[in-house]
Amino acid sequence: MLYETPLENILFLDIETVPAVYRYEDLPPEWQQLFADKTAYQQKDGLTAEDIYEKAGIWAEFGKVVAVAFGLFRRQDGQRRFVLRVYADDDERKLLEQVADVLRNFDRQVRRSRPGAMPYLCAHNGKEFDFPFLARRMLVQGVPLPELLKMQGKKPWEVAFCDTLQLWRFGDFKHYVSLELLARLFELPTPKSDISGKDVARVYYEDKDLERIANYCQNDVLTLANVFLRMRQEPPIAEEEVVRKE
Repeated sequence: MLYETPLENILFLDIETVPAVYRYEDLPPEWQQLFADKTAYQQKDGLTAEDIYEKAGIWAEFGKVVAVAFGLFRRQDGQRRFVLRVYADDDERKLLEQVADVLRNFDRQVRRSRPGAMPYLCAHNGKEFDFPFLARRMLVQGVPLPELLKMQGKKPWEVAFCDTLQLWRFGDFKHYVSLELLARLFELPTPKSDISGKDVARVYYEDKDLERIANYCQNDVLTLANVFLRMRQEPPIAEEEVVRKE
């Protein structure tokens, strides 16, 4: 799908997650034990469950989604445009309902565009993080899963997931590379951000600055799309091509 799929059939996305409870000591005792059991494989070299808890936001059982950004290529007046939009909310159920609506609408629009058209979701490490995290949290929050997140009973070529990490691996499943490293390797312009992924929980709980997290999430989607374009050996998105929607 890397070369043949029209860019308009790909929805680029990134999510930001945080621990559902900021401090380990604020977890009820039974949940402390469940977290200790879940992370037992990481408790070595003297580390305890409490030491590991700062990473709780990466596990859907102990985290929640606070921001999701989307990017979509469009043609306007014969010109290429990359439309960005971000959703952020303290109410995870409300946020996930919005996300599910976006996925359903995108799926419907692509399939209506021409017979046999296949919609794709693209994220970096999306197959191991973004896509399953969204699906799991939707189940927890009672949000009906959109078709694009359903994998059960589908053949591999029917699954609508595109992952730039998997594309870069070329079958080498031991290899991991960050989106930032790929952007620098491809000499891509990266939007300035004053935070990184490890800062998100602190900014959310201590600074209470959801807008800052949303901006960081949106910038990552722009970088993601540019990395994907470079993998297709196409020119990156120019600044004048970016449309940021409120």
